[in-house]
Amino acid sequence: MACFIVPLTQAIATTVYRKTTTQKDTFLGRNLATLEKMLWGGSVMLIVDHILAGELTWRFPFFTALETDGGGGVMLDEILTVGLPISLAVTAVWAAWCFVKERRAVAKA
Repeated sequence: MACFIVPLTQAIATTVYRKTTTQKDTFLGRNLATLEKMLWGGSVMLIVDHILAGELTWRFPFFTALETDGGGGVMLDEILTVGLPISLAVTAVWAAWCFVKERRAVAKA
């Protein structure tokens, strides 16, 4: 129900960092836009999924879990046990992709 919060926060932070940094010539800096697209795309898809599943609504408190007692704890648990691993996995896949891409570029040169 709230697993998209961590990737969405990371997407926002990545966007801000990419737009403000001058370190675009580093190994990971050249590919930062790809991580940004992966995080934004995944976050939007998770939000759509949660809307379709009825876990997100258009009325306050927006998260159906918050309508019950103890729902905040359930949300926090999902954020830490699902959202954080999703973000870590996306970042790890991106880092591996960057490494392979850079190795191929070096091999061609």
